[in-house]
Amino acid sequence: MTIVLVFAGLLLLLLSGMPIFAALSLSGLAILWLAEGRVSSVADTVFAHLNNPILSAIPLFVFMAQVMIRARVIDDLYDMANTAIGHVRGGLGVATVVSCTIFAAISGSSVATALSIGSSAVPQMKRFGYPERRAVGVIAAGGTLGILIPPSGPMILYAIVSEVSIGALFLAGMVPGLIMALVFAVYCIVSAGRDVEAPPWAGWRRTAVAIRRSIWAVLAPPLVLGGIYLGVFTATEAAAAGSVYALAVAVIAYRNFGISDLFACAYRTMRTTAMMFMIIAGAAIFGHAITIIRLPVGITETVAHLGLGPLGFILVVMALIFVMGMFLETISIILITTPILMPTLTALGIDPIWYGVLLMINLELALITPPVGMNLFVIKGITDAPLSEVVRGAFPYVLLLIAGLALLIALPGLATWLPYSAGFGR
Repeated sequence: MTIVLVFAGLLLLLLSGMPIFAALSLSGLAILWLAEGRVSSVADTVFAHLNNPILSAIPLFVFMAQVMIRARVIDDLYDMANTAIGHVRGGLGVATVVSCTIFAAISGSSVATALSIGSSAVPQMKRFGYPERRAVGVIAAGGTLGILIPPSGPMILYAIVSEVSIGALFLAGMVPGLIMALVFAVYCIVSAGRDVEAPPWAGWRRTAVAIRRSIWAVLAPPLVLGGIYLGVFTATEAAAAGSVYALAVAVIAYRNFGISDLFACAYRTMRTTAMMFMIIAGAAIFGHAITIIRLPVGITETVAHLGLGPLGFILVVMALIFVMGMFLETISIILITTPILMPTLTALGIDPIWYGVLLMINLELALITPPVGMNLFVIKGITDAPLSEVVRGAFPYVLLLIAGLALLIALPGLATWLPYSAGFGR
């Protein structure tokens, strides 16, 4: 009964048109007041969630994207993609998925990926004939790849809580992440109907010119990602390096970026980051409130004591986390479920690395499933598209992620082969 009341109250506030952060915050405050008669713990909860070094990379990557967008560097990247594969129906959708995949590997954040790629990709896709629903859907879903493709903030958090090797977990996420990107790309091609324009093949000469113009955008991911994997800098330092690179390209290579552009990019970065952090704060309050009334813990403990075998246990846990993901943000889900479930996972002989990748895919689902799908609200905020259109556009990708989850459950080796081949022991 409690879970029904919590869902109903939050859904009512969201349907009233109230901003997501306000709905989450008010719901959480109401639960805290009814449960404890006070809300004094809210400030500490919000500070604890926002005082996270991983989050500092978000505004830096957003700023990097804003600079490249304003200098029209990203436009050249999408023009190149359209010139090279635009003659294939759905080709620009594929290029968008590839861009999300590359940026996810740079930023380690699904929200930063959706924010950065979406700001330029949605207008470009609409310009080439994509319906708004399909354009926002592929961005919302492509942005989720930031959780699965390393480096990933949630992966790091899970590794710390579960005491699993971060390196092994990063390697484990690479193959499933690329598989999901491939599935998304194939869907873009298959689902592209007659409403999407497919111009004639531009020819090798125009393609070569487009590639040469986009070289600065293409070089950004290897620069940032290579620095991370070579140990030159951390993910946050990589974000700073990416911002410096974007400024250098805009000022020196493109020569179309001045002081006024710098302030405009900083202002947009501030607005976008503030929106993002307010949603995180609201989700933190709501997650703290339902933790206080022991709602997730009670559900999780019930699942842990059902006496199921390994496969049955995994299926029930995945279903539970899917439901929790509808109204909890990723950090809360990891922190609530992992300490409770790890003893049972160990007792049943379930590989914690494999489970970690399953968890990441489920957290991807949490980002695009209402009522609290953060990527849905991020895309709505940057495009002004109706929320209903964003949800409907993302729905096919929910089904694809569920199919990917099922595939990984059936074939655990897709996640475990690479880390164990690299020398990480069981």
